[in-house]
Amino acid sequence: MKVVVLSDTHAPRFWKRCPPKVAEHLRGADVILHAGDVCVGWVLDELADYAPVHAVKGNNDGADVRAPETLELTLGGLRVAMIHDSGPAKGRPARMRARFPEASLVVFGHSHIPLDESADGFRIFNPGSPTDRRRQPYGTVGLLRIEDGALAEARIVPVT
Repeated sequence: MKVVVLSDTHAPRFWKRCPPKVAEHLRGADVILHAGDVCVGWVLDELADYAPVHAVKGNNDGADVRAPETLELTLGGLRVAMIHDSGPAKGRPARMRARFPEASLVVFGHSHIPLDESADGFRIFNPGSPTDRRRQPYGTVGLLRIEDGALAEARIVPVT
């Protein structure tokens, strides 16, 4: 299963429409995860033209972004949780493990800082932002490959 992970697209200020380099990764995706700060609902509709979308609400999302604050789902047999703001960096893995004890992977956003960290069979993953890189060298998205109920591959790739 090919999963594309996005966060912090911040439309329409930074995302006017799907950037071509992001669209390259979306083509052929089985599912898209958006970890919040979509800002306007039409972005989720645009993404749904590529694959089914699961999203959580970010602190900048408008009323037309219909998404829960947190989400737990199973993708290809892998238990995944999503939240926009995972809190301070210090203690984050333990805090996310305690908040989502059934999850093997927690996807989050908010900081715009890409992060892929794992320990003891538990992983936290922030794809960064494809459009609002802040102090990061590149805009980024996350790519996950799930096989036989396990995360076979996780990558953060530049798109700017």
